[in-house]
Amino acid sequence: MERTQLNRTTVIARAAELADETGFDAVTLAAIARSFGVRTPSLYAHVRDLAALRDGITALALDDLTDRIADAIAGRSQYDALLGFAAAHRTYLQEHPGRWESLHRRAGAGAVEAPAARRIVRVTDAVLLGYGITGDDRVHATRIVGAALSGFLDLERIGNFAHSTPPAEESWAELLDALHLILTHWHHRGELREKEIS
Repeated sequence: MERTQLNRTTVIARAAELADETGFDAVTLAAIARSFGVRTPSLYAHVRDLAALRDGITALALDDLTDRIADAIAGRSQYDALLGFAAAHRTYLQEHPGRWESLHRRAGAGAVEAPAARRIVRVTDAVLLGYGITGDDRVHATRIVGAALSGFLDLERIGNFAHSTPPAEESWAELLDALHLILTHWHHRGELREKEIS
């Protein structure tokens, strides 16, 4: 059997595959080396250490997810764009659970400063711009949407919604409706809060 040519790209790609198969936390340099049939020190010419390897998986996942989001929101705005954005996250988790895990950790500079990180910010901004959300408000809205989607999907992934009715699919639709409502009325939230207090 022909041996795969080792380089940074092939090493990280193999690590991402193993993350999906065995879980992100199970990925080690030794496991990657075994999968290539080489000794662990052979990998240090391509990745500095385990932290760099894991940041590489995160950057790869960001790139993959960004491509999916870009396709899902193309030509859409507001609710339709939000639906595409959310669906891209959900299908990515279903197809690449280990890579999804890599996106839910405190990433190092290798991931945070990667071009992929800037790309996913741009596609997220595109969704928010459809609601007229700009400036510093983008950060708040991004965190709220991200926390809602990730929280739901992580709970669904571990089976927390499997023991009760209605089905999670209905709750997913309710979540997206709620997020749409929040984003639609984003610029009036202060007024609404004051009305509630008075």
